[in-house]
Amino acid sequence: MKRYVNLAVTVAAVAATVLPAVADGPPAWWVLPLAVASSVPVLWRDRALVPVAVVVGVATTVSASLGAPPLLPVGPLVCVYTFAARSSLAVRLLGIVLTAAGLLFSLLYPHPDVEVLRYLSVAYLFSYALGTSARARRTHAQARAERDRRVAGDLAAAVLRERARIARDLHDILTHAVGVMVVQAEAGPLLVRDQPERADAAFAAIAATGRDAATQLRRAVGSLREPADEPFDQPGLAQLPVLVDRVRATGLDAVLEVASGTPFGGASPSPFAPPADVGVAAYRIVQESLTNVVRHAGARSVHVLLDHAPDSLTVSITDDGSGDRAAGTGMPGYGIVGMRERAQACGGSLRTGPASDGHGFTVTATLPLPASAVG
Repeated sequence: MKRYVNLAVTVAAVAATVLPAVADGPPAWWVLPLAVASSVPVLWRDRALVPVAVVVGVATTVSASLGAPPLLPVGPLVCVYTFAARSSLAVRLLGIVLTAAGLLFSLLYPHPDVEVLRYLSVAYLFSYALGTSARARRTHAQARAERDRRVAGDLAAAVLRERARIARDLHDILTHAVGVMVVQAEAGPLLVRDQPERADAAFAAIAATGRDAATQLRRAVGSLREPADEPFDQPGLAQLPVLVDRVRATGLDAVLEVASGTPFGGASPSPFAPPADVGVAAYRIVQESLTNVVRHAGARSVHVLLDHAPDSLTVSITDDGSGDRAAGTGMPGYGIVGMRERAQACGGSLRTGPASDGHGFTVTATLPLPASAVG
């Protein structure tokens, strides 16, 4: 398309320059060659604008200086438009200087013609203004396209982040629920005959765990099927006691300790209220850690500690099981990786390794807090 437009512009420039030169009969021998030289080269202005402009400008200046019939310099006007529309600032300034010099020379030598100078000056200014407008429109379109590209990239990245977050949530919900339910289901038949009360409690824990998991899964899957502006409700610090009680029902001695002045979000009159993402990350890290303890540690007890400094919340989960269990040292899967990603997503960090006393395993997450979250 651009090629045909360029050809049409060239044909129009040649016609507007050559036809008036020969309209009044046979001209001087030099008129037609100069008319051709001042118009035909615009066909190649996209490839070599500066050489084309020099040839066209010189031919037009010489033709006017030799007394050719008054012509509208279409070739130079097209070159001026192209300079304004496509060239860099330095090239545009050079083109303005050379065009002004050629125009003044052709109209002031050998016989000054102020009226024609005024007329042609307006024509050149109009041509330059058209080129400037075209450059501005092109720049605006490029900026808009770049903005749209960045917005599309940001949206795609946001979708990927949301999918990864939901995948982590589904992993945490399923592994925790299935782990607790499997332990309770295995213990239930052994307790039915000798300890029916504990068996009833085990089966009740299975039912409660299943219902809770079903609710959370329904919300997570619903957010995939019908994305909403607001994320689905997720548990936070206030739900940690229920989580620890559920693990305790498996027979594990699970203890939740809250350091002095560190209440659960929403469950205490204390002004401490962590941001939602910090509360969710803390809950999911504790949930995944307890799941690993139940399924892999062979532990008898687990201790969950919450504490916060003025600028951070620290969550520690320590058990008395095998410190070299696979879940803590790189077991295939996404448990430890997911916990680390959750901590890093909040700007925090996660450490895992043997407990300080050499017995058991510890997961410690440090999550930053804004100043407004504390007091």
